[in-house]
Amino acid sequence: MKKVVANIILGDSKDKLAELKDNSVDLIITSPPYADQRKNTYGGISPEKYVEWFLPISKEMLRVLKPSGTFILNIKEKVISGERHTYVLELILELRKQGWLWTEEFVWHKKNSFPGKWPNRFRDSWERLLQFNKSKTFSMYQETVMIPTGDWAKSRLKTLSSTDLTRDESKVGSGFGKKISNWLGRDKAYPSNVLHLATECGNKNHSAVFPEAIPEWFINLFTKEGDVVLDPFLGSGTTTRVAKRMNRNSIGIEIFEEYYNLAKDAVKEPIPERGDSEAVIIGRLQQA
Repeated sequence: MKKVVANIILGDSKDKLAELKDNSVDLIITSPPYADQRKNTYGGISPEKYVEWFLPISKEMLRVLKPSGTFILNIKEKVISGERHTYVLELILELRKQGWLWTEEFVWHKKNSFPGKWPNRFRDSWERLLQFNKSKTFSMYQETVMIPTGDWAKSRLKTLSSTDLTRDESKVGSGFGKKISNWLGRDKAYPSNVLHLATECGNKNHSAVFPEAIPEWFINLFTKEGDVVLDPFLGSGTTTRVAKRMNRNSIGIEIFEEYYNLAKDAVKEPIPERGDSEAVIIGRLQQA
C-alpha cells in the first residue's frame, strides 16, 4: 500500500477546483456554509443568491469527479419569516439541470440537538445528506456498512411458519414481498438511509464541526483504500483527517486561513487506529 497523501489547499473552491484534473476524484463529501450562516468566517450567502453562488463550484466538482464517483452534500434549509426557504429544493433542481443525477437522500438524525421552544415549530433534529452522481453506474461497497441484525432475529427466526418459507406478497398489491427464511444464518443486515449520529461535542475552534462518523460512513460506502476523497469546504479538516486514517488520499480546500492552518495541523498529527465513530454509528443505526 502506497503512502496516502492529504493535500490541504488555501483558497476559494471555485478557483482552486479549476486546478484539479478531470475525472480524478472518487468521492466528494462536503458541508458548505448554509445560507445566511457563519457570516464572520464565510460571508453569509443569502438564500436568494445561494444557488447562483453554488453552481459554478458544483460545475467544477462535476468535472473533477470520476464517472464512477459520488458527491455527498450536507445542507439544510433556513427559516425566514416563519417559513422554510426553498433554496435547497431550488439547488437540487439546478444541479440536475447541470448534469448531476440526484440518486439518493440520506437523513442525518442528530441525537443531541439543542432543546428549544418556538411558537410555530419544534426543534430541528435532522439534516439532509444528498447523494449525486455523474452516471447511473457508480462504485458502491454496501457490505462495508452492514450492521448487526440485532436480537429481533433470534426470536423471530426461532419458529418459522409456512408463510415465512415462501415469498409473502404485499397485501396492498404493490408488487413488493418478503421471505423471512432468507434471514436464517445471517448476523448482519443493510442499514437504512437514516443515520442516527450525535453532533461533535468539541468544536475544535470551528463554528460548525462535521462529525467524523459522517465522512467515515460514506468513505466506507463509496471508496476503497487508495482512492481520492475531496472536501471543497474543508473547515478544520475533519474529512481529510478521517480519509488519512482510512488509507484514502484526500484533497481539502479551505478559504479561511485559520481553519486552513487547523486542517494542516490535523493531518500532521499521528492518526489513531479506528476511533469510536464506527462503534457509535453502528449503535445508532441499530436503533433505527
